[in-house]
Amino acid sequence: MGIKAITGKDTLTLFDRVFADLADDDLSTIEFPDELFTVKTGKNQNTIYALNATGQNCELTLRLIRGSDDDKFMQSKIADLLRDPASFSLAEGEFAKRIGDGSGNVVRDIYELDGGIFTKPAPGAKENSSGDTEQAVAIYNMKFSLGVRSHQ
Repeated sequence: MGIKAITGKDTLTLFDRVFADLADDDLSTIEFPDELFTVKTGKNQNTIYALNATGQNCELTLRLIRGSDDDKFMQSKIADLLRDPASFSLAEGEFAKRIGDGSGNVVRDIYELDGGIFTKPAPGAKENSSGDTEQAVAIYNMKFSLGVRSHQ
């Protein structure tokens, strides 16, 4: 018998705020763009394995409804960063994906995020006369110095 996975009611928390004004499609995405280890093999198959500390960095893309309370909150955080970068409190947070097995058991797939900062000064914008719903989405991009995954 195969494994079943039922997902829903995931939660994203940043700056002690639970986000609810999420848009559509990929609401939030966490990626690890760098390799955790580099491997180099030389003569006689001698191999060196080196920890790449940036392999623990992660990137968050967040899609919010443009003009919503969450959008205004995030833009205010960017304004704080630009006003005085040295005094800015880096983002901490958690993404919790809930996964059920179809028998009532639920596992929480947790990503703890630490040391987050915005990578762009504002979400981009566009006007569209053909009904493109992307014009009502504010996309935020952040990088975190550490992303750790666990299960609860």
